[in-house]
Amino acid sequence: MTIRIFHVKGTRSVRVIWLCEELGLPYEIVPIDFSAEYRNSDEWRAMSPTGKVPAMTDGDMTMFESGAMVQYILEKYGKGRLQPEPGTADSAIFLQWCWFAEATLARPLGDIVHHRFLKPEAERLPEMVVDGEKRARVCLDAVNSALQDQDYLVAEYTAADIMMGYSLLLATRVEVLDDEYPQVQTYFQKLQARPGYQVATA
Repeated sequence: MTIRIFHVKGTRSVRVIWLCEELGLPYEIVPIDFSAEYRNSDEWRAMSPTGKVPAMTDGDMTMFESGAMVQYILEKYGKGRLQPEPGTADSAIFLQWCWFAEATLARPLGDIVHHRFLKPEAERLPEMVVDGEKRARVCLDAVNSALQDQDYLVAEYTAADIMMGYSLLLATRVEVLDDEYPQVQTYFQKLQARPGYQVATA
């Protein structure tokens, strides 16, 4: 079966495309309309119940959470690549950073995006932007510290770096990732140089 990735440029589908590129897997990109009208349509909600992007199909199976897609692809097609052996200390750290990238770092970044760009102007709360920036900077401090003596989040490059790479892309877009985090800046430059990243963000 061919993996089909329902994609909008710059959204979390970047993670899934990037992973498929790294693993050399065949996949199909299905561009979708990012308008609120389409994302609220019955057609799209049948694939993604909250109306968010991405969605992915593999045969008869449909998914709508990017981190889960990454883990599914690793388990079904990865053949041990881009993740440590389950049950090891490296696997624990791998899982920690995968979850951190989405559940901890991306959350305040999402608040910034919503209250700076996405919500109708009358509904935007400037204090949410300020709070989001503070919380995001605490997260970036943690990543910066983790990279003091190593090139990647685990002992070697893994899909945790793909998960984090998208969150850092978002941090760059909202201008939170700056010169206060030199290790993160160097790390993100390495990720951006990878061909899989370049394909996924093209």
